[in-house]
Amino acid sequence: MEKDECTLLSLRQGITDNNLHVKAIIQDIIGFRGSLSDLENLNEAGRAKLSALRKYISQLDNWASDEGDPNITKEVELHREQLSRTLQAFRKANISTRLEIEKIDKEELLSNPQTELRYRNSSKHSRSSLVSQQDSVTEKMLAISRHLSETTQKSAVTLETLVASSANVEGTRDELQTTAGTISQSGKLLQKYGRRECTDKILLFFAFAFFIACVLYIVQRRLF
Repeated sequence: MEKDECTLLSLRQGITDNNLHVKAIIQDIIGFRGSLSDLENLNEAGRAKLSALRKYISQLDNWASDEGDPNITKEVELHREQLSRTLQAFRKANISTRLEIEKIDKEELLSNPQTELRYRNSSKHSRSSLVSQQDSVTEKMLAISRHLSETTQKSAVTLETLVASSANVEGTRDELQTTAGTISQSGKLLQKYGRRECTDKILLFFAFAFFIACVLYIVQRRLF
């Protein structure tokens, strides 16, 4: 029982600590006016604390399910609602700070002619690089188009070959069917001739037996 109470206290403490850390990071983000890369560092720290907070709430939910405590279940719902509001505040602080940093950077860029000149040169260089990239992409697309055309032609030739092969197979199948029919008819004729031969042998046997009987009868009549 004491172990369960310690676990519950540890989970609640973890939720409280991470919640306070996230709120502190949100305040730091709201007042931050440095570079966007430094702002991203704050974002990573905030996301880590939010992930830890979410993990503690999930563990508390599991604890409530295992213990069947409705009060802890209600507490979990409250923590989740608070987490949702914290996430909204975190995103809102990030958006507003990013916009403010971009605004400051733009004002500094416009107020400094040399910086503006470098910006224009950079823009020209970027446009030139973009055009070069577009030309490279166009060449690649043309190469792909030619390759697809060649593949299509090869496929057409292969299809014609398959059609011709299919016609040959159809002709061979017809010939085989005709041959099979002839063989079947020949088999039937052979069976018919076989039965007739058997019948002829039986008739010859009875005729020979009748002949022998006649001969014996005549001999018997002459001798006796």
